[in-house]
Amino acid sequence: MSAVDNKQTSLTLMAGGALGVVFGDIGTSPLYTLKTVLFLSGDAPSAPVILGLLSLIFWTLVIVTSIKYALFAMRIDNNGEGGILALMSLLVSKKSTRPAVIFAGLFGAALIYGDGAITPAISVLSALEGLNIVLPESQPYILPATVLVLISLFAIQPLGTARIGRVFGPIMALWFLVIAALGIWGIVQHPAVLLAVNPLYGIKFLFSNGIVSFLVLGGVFLCVTGAEALYADMGHFGKKPIWLAWFGIVFPSLLLNYAGQAALILSGADVTQNIFFRLCPPMLQIPLVILATLATIIASQAIISGAFSMTRQAIQLGWLPRLRVKQTTEESYGQIYIGTINWLLMAVTVFLAVFFKSSDNLAAAYGIAVSLTMIMTTGLLFVAMREVWKWRLVASLIVAGGFFVIDLSFLVANMTKVLDGGYMPLLLAAAVYGVMLIWHRGVVSASQTLDEKVVPVTEFMALIEQKAIPRVPGTAIFLTRSQGGTPPVMKWHVKRNGSLHTDLLALSIVVLNVPRVANEERLTMTKLAPDFWRGVAHYGFMERPNIPQLLRHLEVQQCRLNLNEVTYYLGHETIVKREGHGALPAWQRNIFALMVRNGMHVTDYYYLPSDQVVEISRRVPV
Repeated sequence: MSAVDNKQTSLTLMAGGALGVVFGDIGTSPLYTLKTVLFLSGDAPSAPVILGLLSLIFWTLVIVTSIKYALFAMRIDNNGEGGILALMSLLVSKKSTRPAVIFAGLFGAALIYGDGAITPAISVLSALEGLNIVLPESQPYILPATVLVLISLFAIQPLGTARIGRVFGPIMALWFLVIAALGIWGIVQHPAVLLAVNPLYGIKFLFSNGIVSFLVLGGVFLCVTGAEALYADMGHFGKKPIWLAWFGIVFPSLLLNYAGQAALILSGADVTQNIFFRLCPPMLQIPLVILATLATIIASQAIISGAFSMTRQAIQLGWLPRLRVKQTTEESYGQIYIGTINWLLMAVTVFLAVFFKSSDNLAAAYGIAVSLTMIMTTGLLFVAMREVWKWRLVASLIVAGGFFVIDLSFLVANMTKVLDGGYMPLLLAAAVYGVMLIWHRGVVSASQTLDEKVVPVTEFMALIEQKAIPRVPGTAIFLTRSQGGTPPVMKWHVKRNGSLHTDLLALSIVVLNVPRVANEERLTMTKLAPDFWRGVAHYGFMERPNIPQLLRHLEVQQCRLNLNEVTYYLGHETIVKREGHGALPAWQRNIFALMVRNGMHVTDYYYLPSDQVVEISRRVPV
């Protein structure tokens, strides 16, 4: 097989894998989008109304997903990584103080958590509600079955999904093939539905239906929830496989299915029932419900995995406390599990399913957080057009401004959902954003407190000589945030224990605004005094530092440190109130102290051998 054939095969396999991860959310939206839009448009819609609704769905998929995300956003990457946090990091790396960019990135990420809690609930409910058509007596059991499926899904997360994940791609490929076939069957019943490709039908609907047009936009927007995943998962699969999967399989399948549903309505189908399942012959409806349930489980799995990945990025970038991150497979760094996030997300998702009871009710709360995220992404894209692509201001304003007008239209339409339950994802997003801000402000304040007491190395070593502090064999590694002066924990160690090792290494871990750092650029070693070195290790926000592994780096080996007898010294911070006016209000300081106490221990986070670690407690006023 030639190199070209191998490359083509690899591209096809990656595109197949992307089907099971990237497109689950947007791929299952036909289950509820048109049903919701019809409900919002009123009873017994006429042919022009149906064509107008389908036209709006068609052009929303084209402009938002195909053009904005696939053709624009995916061309701006942070060393291969995509997503709103990666984009924020790329832009912040160009100018250190960018409050507007940081706000857009962090709040946009927090909003993804908000709607991410709704996605599994509405998806699984929509799939199981298909049983109503075949077995009307199953209605009382749909909600309990949904809760059971959701709890089971979250319960298996600690085991990892690497093995079963291999079948996600084929199942989603079958799903898209089936919904495309159902759509074609519907179109055959009423081919005139294809006239909806003409945008004039959508425009005419918007300008001739008053307040109804405004409300309907909130439902139309449901067809692009999940579009952000094309950009966010770019680092896992690459641009070309995602483009191939979207334009070759997913996009055509979605268009065909939406058109088929609309054609069925034009043929006189009952709009009070779920049109998606009415496309299917009665004898195949139960298999379709099973396939739809599997597809929604896969979509939910993608949301959960995305939440884990985004949380790890936020931890590495310093916006969340260290949480216990479990690697569920050695083959893939992306296969991780974060228990805190998993159980919180499960609790919120199950609560939403029980609280709203049906997909129709959930649809009323769905979309507002995603529409806000898309506005944040558009703002960041504008900055990227100016600074990464070096576009002129006018060109950037025309393109980003066009996206902004569309995003704003959907946001305003979705604002009507706030009182119907849309406040829930907004409250969750506000809580996540607040936690991020409090953690970051607390860390900055604590670091400033510690830096105020840093002693120059020459002064400290002179004091060691003057007081004849005894030296003991072995190497002491002092972990410190500060990259200048004597590590505070070293000073406290000498003060309390009255001794110092013969070989000394002050080690700082620095996370850069890039996904990964090349091994040759990993570590910088500087000699501060005889047998005293400073090491600054650089990592990307997609990497987790492993200090024992770092010590095998060539730069460390050349320093001739005694690595057979290593003791790690860490500071154990207790957060207390600063005298006078503290940097944080009391309630924020209490939350920060709680996060410090409950965060993952430094020993575990950096893979340190626990029998070689010495902790020195210190009170840090903030």
